Amino acid sequence: MTALSVSLSNALTALPAGDPALPALSECVQRAMRGYLQRAGVDVAGGLYQLVLDEVEAPLLREVLRHTEGNLSRAAELLGISRATLRKKLAVHAIGG
Repeated sequence: MTALSVSLSNALTALPAGDPALPALSECVQRAMRGYLQRAGVDVAGGLYQLVLDEVEAPLLREVLRHTEGNLSRAAELLGISRATLRKKLAVHAIGG
């Protein structure tokens, strides 16, 4: 897991829904991105957008599956995607489901 993936995963798991005392997910992601970009030697040569999507998708899928106790139908519904799309994404990230 990369440093960006860990930071973003922590942002996802640290935010119980509806807790006003915690920062918004967007703020957590912004802080993680700021730290990632400030590190010396970070060079993604124009691929930052895809890198972030790739890094965020796997922890998002894992957390949604955990939240739904592995129920793919509920997970797909929560994500707003079809079960077939969810299964494809799980396969891409080698996540059991």
